[in-house]
Amino acid sequence: MASTIHATGPGRVNLIGDHTDYNSGVALPMAIGLGIDASWTPGEGSDVVVTSEAYRNDAVHLSIPMDAEDLTRIEPGWARLIAAMLHLVGPVGPGRLHLASTLPTGAGLSSSAALCVALANLFGSPGSAHHIARMCQEAEHLIGVPVGLMDPLVCAGGQAGHALSIDFFSGATHQVRLPPSVDVVIVDSGLRRDLRTAPYAARVAECRQGEQIVGVLGRASLSDLQAISDPLIHRRARHVVTECTRVHGVAEALGSTDLVLAGSLLDEGHRSLSADFEVSTPDLDALVADLRQRPGVHGARLTGAGFGGCVVLLADKDAVDPAELGRPAWVVEAVDGTVARSAS
Repeated sequence: MASTIHATGPGRVNLIGDHTDYNSGVALPMAIGLGIDASWTPGEGSDVVVTSEAYRNDAVHLSIPMDAEDLTRIEPGWARLIAAMLHLVGPVGPGRLHLASTLPTGAGLSSSAALCVALANLFGSPGSAHHIARMCQEAEHLIGVPVGLMDPLVCAGGQAGHALSIDFFSGATHQVRLPPSVDVVIVDSGLRRDLRTAPYAARVAECRQGEQIVGVLGRASLSDLQAISDPLIHRRARHVVTECTRVHGVAEALGSTDLVLAGSLLDEGHRSLSADFEVSTPDLDALVADLRQRPGVHGARLTGAGFGGCVVLLADKDAVDPAELGRPAWVVEAVDGTVARSAS
């Protein structure tokens, strides 16, 4: 009887630095204990049979080997990213792939990157966190989702007890220790989005317009943006420039355990995502405002690409009881990414 192997990919929450990765800026995410569990049992025949608890365990048959040109035509749509990863990690023989998740799908906690790094680990794809992240990014691009490197890089390269500071211009990363006096709390708004259909690609294109005028947005200054006359493109670029400044500020504030400063920068980040980048919603804004008023909460913002998903809070230790929020919520710890797990 064929033996079954298992791998887990952690999700991530981004403390600060959204929509900066594809602009060669900086970000400060962390890998979290919620994630995707994947199991693989080799079999016979000519298909990979995929089941997922998130989709009623309905079996999807993927023919192997897979043609990259056919990936976007695979139905149901949720299986396309799996097929793209199997195409990249190949050769993969026939067998059964089963997926289970503790991550809410479409909540902005990067279930897609968690899935990709889990599959990379499951099928023994060697290499650094950067290597695995680039493979995961390529899989997303193959199915038409123009994501940056942030999500797969932290899901692969995170370290327990730390957020990961990422410079997407230089490729440099360093770990930022989270003070023991802080809780990172994730609150699910209940608003769902799919980056294949949300205006994510439009934001990428708008940033590219700004880049054509002032150069790499992640390295631009506010004075550089005076050259952008289009008010919409100017707002998009302003978010990127100011967000990068906030990333550095939060990293420094966490290093000195200044939770008040770190929280105020999260608040500024949400206002920028809402007003300048326009990826929030009235419901998300209201939820952030409500959570921000709770005792012991120092800052709150939407996290991830926006258009729905989750809110992240920085709070004093044990100040927020998720059970009292009236919606799904978690106090999360920073965990090791798949590279560290594979090495342990």
